[in-house]
This record gives sequence, structure tokens and C-alpha cells, in this order.
Amino acid sequence: MMKTSLILGVSVLSLSLGFGAAAQDAKFDLSQQIGPDPVLPEPSPSLMPDLKVAEVVGWKENETPKVPDGLKVTPYAKDLANPRTVHTLPNGDVLVIESRGPEGEPTSRPKDFIRGWIMAIAHGGGGGEQKESNMITLLRDTNRDGTVDERHDLLKKLDSPFGVAWVDNTLYVATTSAILAYPYELGQNEISGQPKLLTPLPGGPINHHWTKDLALSPDGKMLYVSVGSNSNIVENGLEAEKGRAAIWQVDRQTGAARVFASGLRNPNGLTFNPETGALWTVVNERDELGPNLVPDYMTSVKDGGFYGWPWSYYGKHVDVRVNPTRQDMVDKATPPDYALSSHVAALGLTFSMNSALPAAYANGAFIGEHGSWNRDSFNGYKVVFVPFQNGKPNGKAQDIVTGFLDGDKTRGRPVGVGIDGTGALLVADDAGNMLWRVASADGKVTPQPIGTDQVSANPQVSSTEKTGRLPDATLSVSRETTASTTASNAAPAVQTPASADERLTGQEPLSGQPDKFLPAQMQVAPATGP
Repeated sequence: MMKTSLILGVSVLSLSLGFGAAAQDAKFDLSQQIGPDPVLPEPSPSLMPDLKVAEVVGWKENETPKVPDGLKVTPYAKDLANPRTVHTLPNGDVLVIESRGPEGEPTSRPKDFIRGWIMAIAHGGGGGEQKESNMITLLRDTNRDGTVDERHDLLKKLDSPFGVAWVDNTLYVATTSAILAYPYELGQNEISGQPKLLTPLPGGPINHHWTKDLALSPDGKMLYVSVGSNSNIVENGLEAEKGRAAIWQVDRQTGAARVFASGLRNPNGLTFNPETGALWTVVNERDELGPNLVPDYMTSVKDGGFYGWPWSYYGKHVDVRVNPTRQDMVDKATPPDYALSSHVAALGLTFSMNSALPAAYANGAFIGEHGSWNRDSFNGYKVVFVPFQNGKPNGKAQDIVTGFLDGDKTRGRPVGVGIDGTGALLVADDAGNMLWRVASADGKVTPQPIGTDQVSANPQVSSTEKTGRLPDATLSVSRETTASTTASNAAPAVQTPASADERLTGQEPLSGQPDKFLPAQMQVAPATGP
């Protein structure tokens, strides 16, 4: 079946190549798009997007990615099932989130069918029986020698999980449709307790960008969750984007949520800079404007910030495909901090400040670039390092983990990145089904584990004292309604519902929470805080 698909692929590629490339210089230097002020060519919309798909062939025995001198790369875990993200607990245990996207997204345009077929090839699998995914695996290195000694299935049969956070003996899991809270003490090998629903998230039936990443605030009070758009460029209508293309802030005591920042087409890699406490993310920008537009990016995220999607990109560069036009929204758009170049598909982000890596990597960010499929030559398929100074990017991105590509084929595709309990870099490879460990070649490790969630303070303030409301995060998932639907906990009613535009941009989020655990996407908008 894969062979037949690839033959068909040649026809599709031959048909589509050149539609966008003709108007954008084929010799365009992508390095001009890396940094705070990227070069942006004129848009070149096309009937069909440019396509170049790397067939996934996997890793042979003893094959590894390549790293610079001073670093050493080794397999940390093999035979995983689409590992997407990694998360280190305070005791050094590593959680690997293995996930496949939900099935059944409806196609609204003929090119959506082609996109779905392309993405299937780009993620491998060959059409055969696939190993069980949608689970969280615990890896334990008991003697901190960089080798996994124990492997346990912590959670299984989840709804396309992606982001996690841990605090106060609670593991928060962001699935594609909700944030769930599981009771979990460090050192346990399994979770048997039932989860509680913290808040629903926008899910199907479309669910175009399904990954929901998660980060815990440095004070331990708030969760931040990324919710990607439901389209490339609102082809499904603005109403389908309610609560999307945004980062939500969620009170982990009450579940009350609000849009923290918006206009972010597909944000992932949520993490706080340990030096400044600022929230950062990487964002996949829009497609079908040519092979050299629009650069994906890394940016700090400001409370109330609007970053352009769908009306503009990179500040005030108007996307003329979006109607009706909204100059008022374009005027609000904040340019991102750092461009990564077009279509690299950046999905992972972690800071290096608490690692045991060589001094050259002491202050900066590692970014997992999943790799392009929608341009006429490959871009991404690697992990890069961006040096920082005074809390901001300072210099060109450096290739750190490469060797995934082999001609027109790829052995794997990097996604999430993180720092393990010894201070080494971990790289999730969802197509190669591997977890790679990149350590200092001299064997240096940190004195003790440092968890992904670096909570500086963890005050136990009751939600009743803070808000005058009873906690509504104590509801079992098996229930049909959330506590916010009860009279005692109901949020104030909105007298005049906000427009779809306002809900999209986060300026006027709806009050109250949806009253179904799995509501239709049109019903989901974040609740206002107390």
C-alpha cells in the first residue's frame, strides 16, 4: 500500500510543484528568515500548495542522529508509539506522551484530502497494524547514568494527549478535548485513581490542530494551555475558531479559564523562561502563500497580546485572503520575537538554563523542528539552539541534532524536547518512535534532578477564600455536567454575547463553562475568571 501511495505521490508532486515556487525565488536564502527581523517575500497563493514529502524509513540498528563536538547522542527509549512530548518530574522520572490525532476530521476543501494523505505518509506507519498509542509511559533512570532502568505504562487509552504538568501530587493531562487531573505521587508506577475534569477544551468535530500543550506557572497557581486554530486561514468560518488560535490561562483550583493571548495559529512548546519567568511558545504559521511564507516562530507571550492570525502575519503584514478585512485587528498585532524560517513546523521548546550541557549551551532555548511537507525543498527536520541574553534571543539558531533526513527519505522527525533528570537534552521522535538523549560528551550531570515544572512557590490558598466560590475542579469525568452548571457555582451570565471576532481574539471571552464534558466545538469558549 505504501508503494502505491508513493507512486501516486509522484503524480501529485509533479502536478503541484511550481504553482507557488514560480512567483517566489527558488534560490531564496532561508537564513534570512532566522532571527528577529525576517525577510518576507511577496505572497504567492496557489491552487495547490507546494509539496515535498519525506518517506519515513525508520532507524537501522546502531544508527543515531548527529550532534556537534562536545555532545553525545544515545537512544533513551525505543519501540515507542508516536512519542510527542517529554516531561521530567522532580524526582527525575521522565514521562513520555505518546499520541495520535483523533480520526474523522471532515474535509471542507478538495486539498484537505490531499493534506490528510500527505500527513499520513509523513508520519510513517506504512498502512499496517499500528502499536497502541495515546498513552503516557514512565521512564526511570535509578542510578542517573543516562540509561533507563525501568519502564512503566502510567496511563493508557487517553484522548490524544499532548501536554502534562505536575504539582501537589496531581498530574494534569491536556488531552485534545479537556484538561484532566489525576491523583499521582512521585515514585508511583501506575495511576489507578479516576481523573477529575478541570476544564473542557475545544475539540471536534473538525479539530484541525488537535495538540494541546500545557505549562504550569512559576507560582504553581495557573495552568497555560495552547489551543490551535481549526483551519489554515478560517476556511471553516470564524465561528469554528471560538476559543482557538490562543493560549488559555486556567485556574487549577477552580477550572475558571480565560484567553491569555490570541492570534497564535498553532502554538505549542509552552514553557516559562527560568531566568525571567516569562511564558514562551513556538508557533506554526499559515500555509499556501508560497514556499517561503510564512516563517514559523518563537515568541514570548504577553497577557492580552494579539499576534495577528488570521488577519495578518508578522505584525501588520495583511493576509488578503481573509474577508472581511479587519484593519483594527491588524493594528493590534504584536510581531513575534524570533523567526525560525518558513514551514519548519516547530513543535517543541525547552530552555537550557538548568542543564548539564557544555557552556556554549548554558543560556538559550532548544527547539524541535518537525519538518516541512508543504514547500518545494525540505526545511526543519532537526533540533536547533537559539542563544539568549538578558531574557531575549541573541544570535542565530545553531543546528544541534541533525541526521534525520537521508536524501528524500527521513529516519524520524523531532517533536518535543526537554531536559532529563541528569541535565541532558531529550528529543521525542514521533516518526522514528524513539526518544533520544543528548548529553555532554564528558559525562557531566546535574547534582540533582530538576523537574520541568519549576515552581518557585506553592501557596495552598483555598479557592473559596480566593473567589468566594466552591471549587469546581472536583468533578469526576464520568459525570455529564460540570459543577459550573450548578446554581451555587454558576458564573455570572453574559448579558450581551461577544461577537465571534471578539471570542477569537480573546478580548471578550464568554462567561461560564460548557455544560457537557465533550461539547461541540461551537459551544466551547473559555470562562472568565472570578
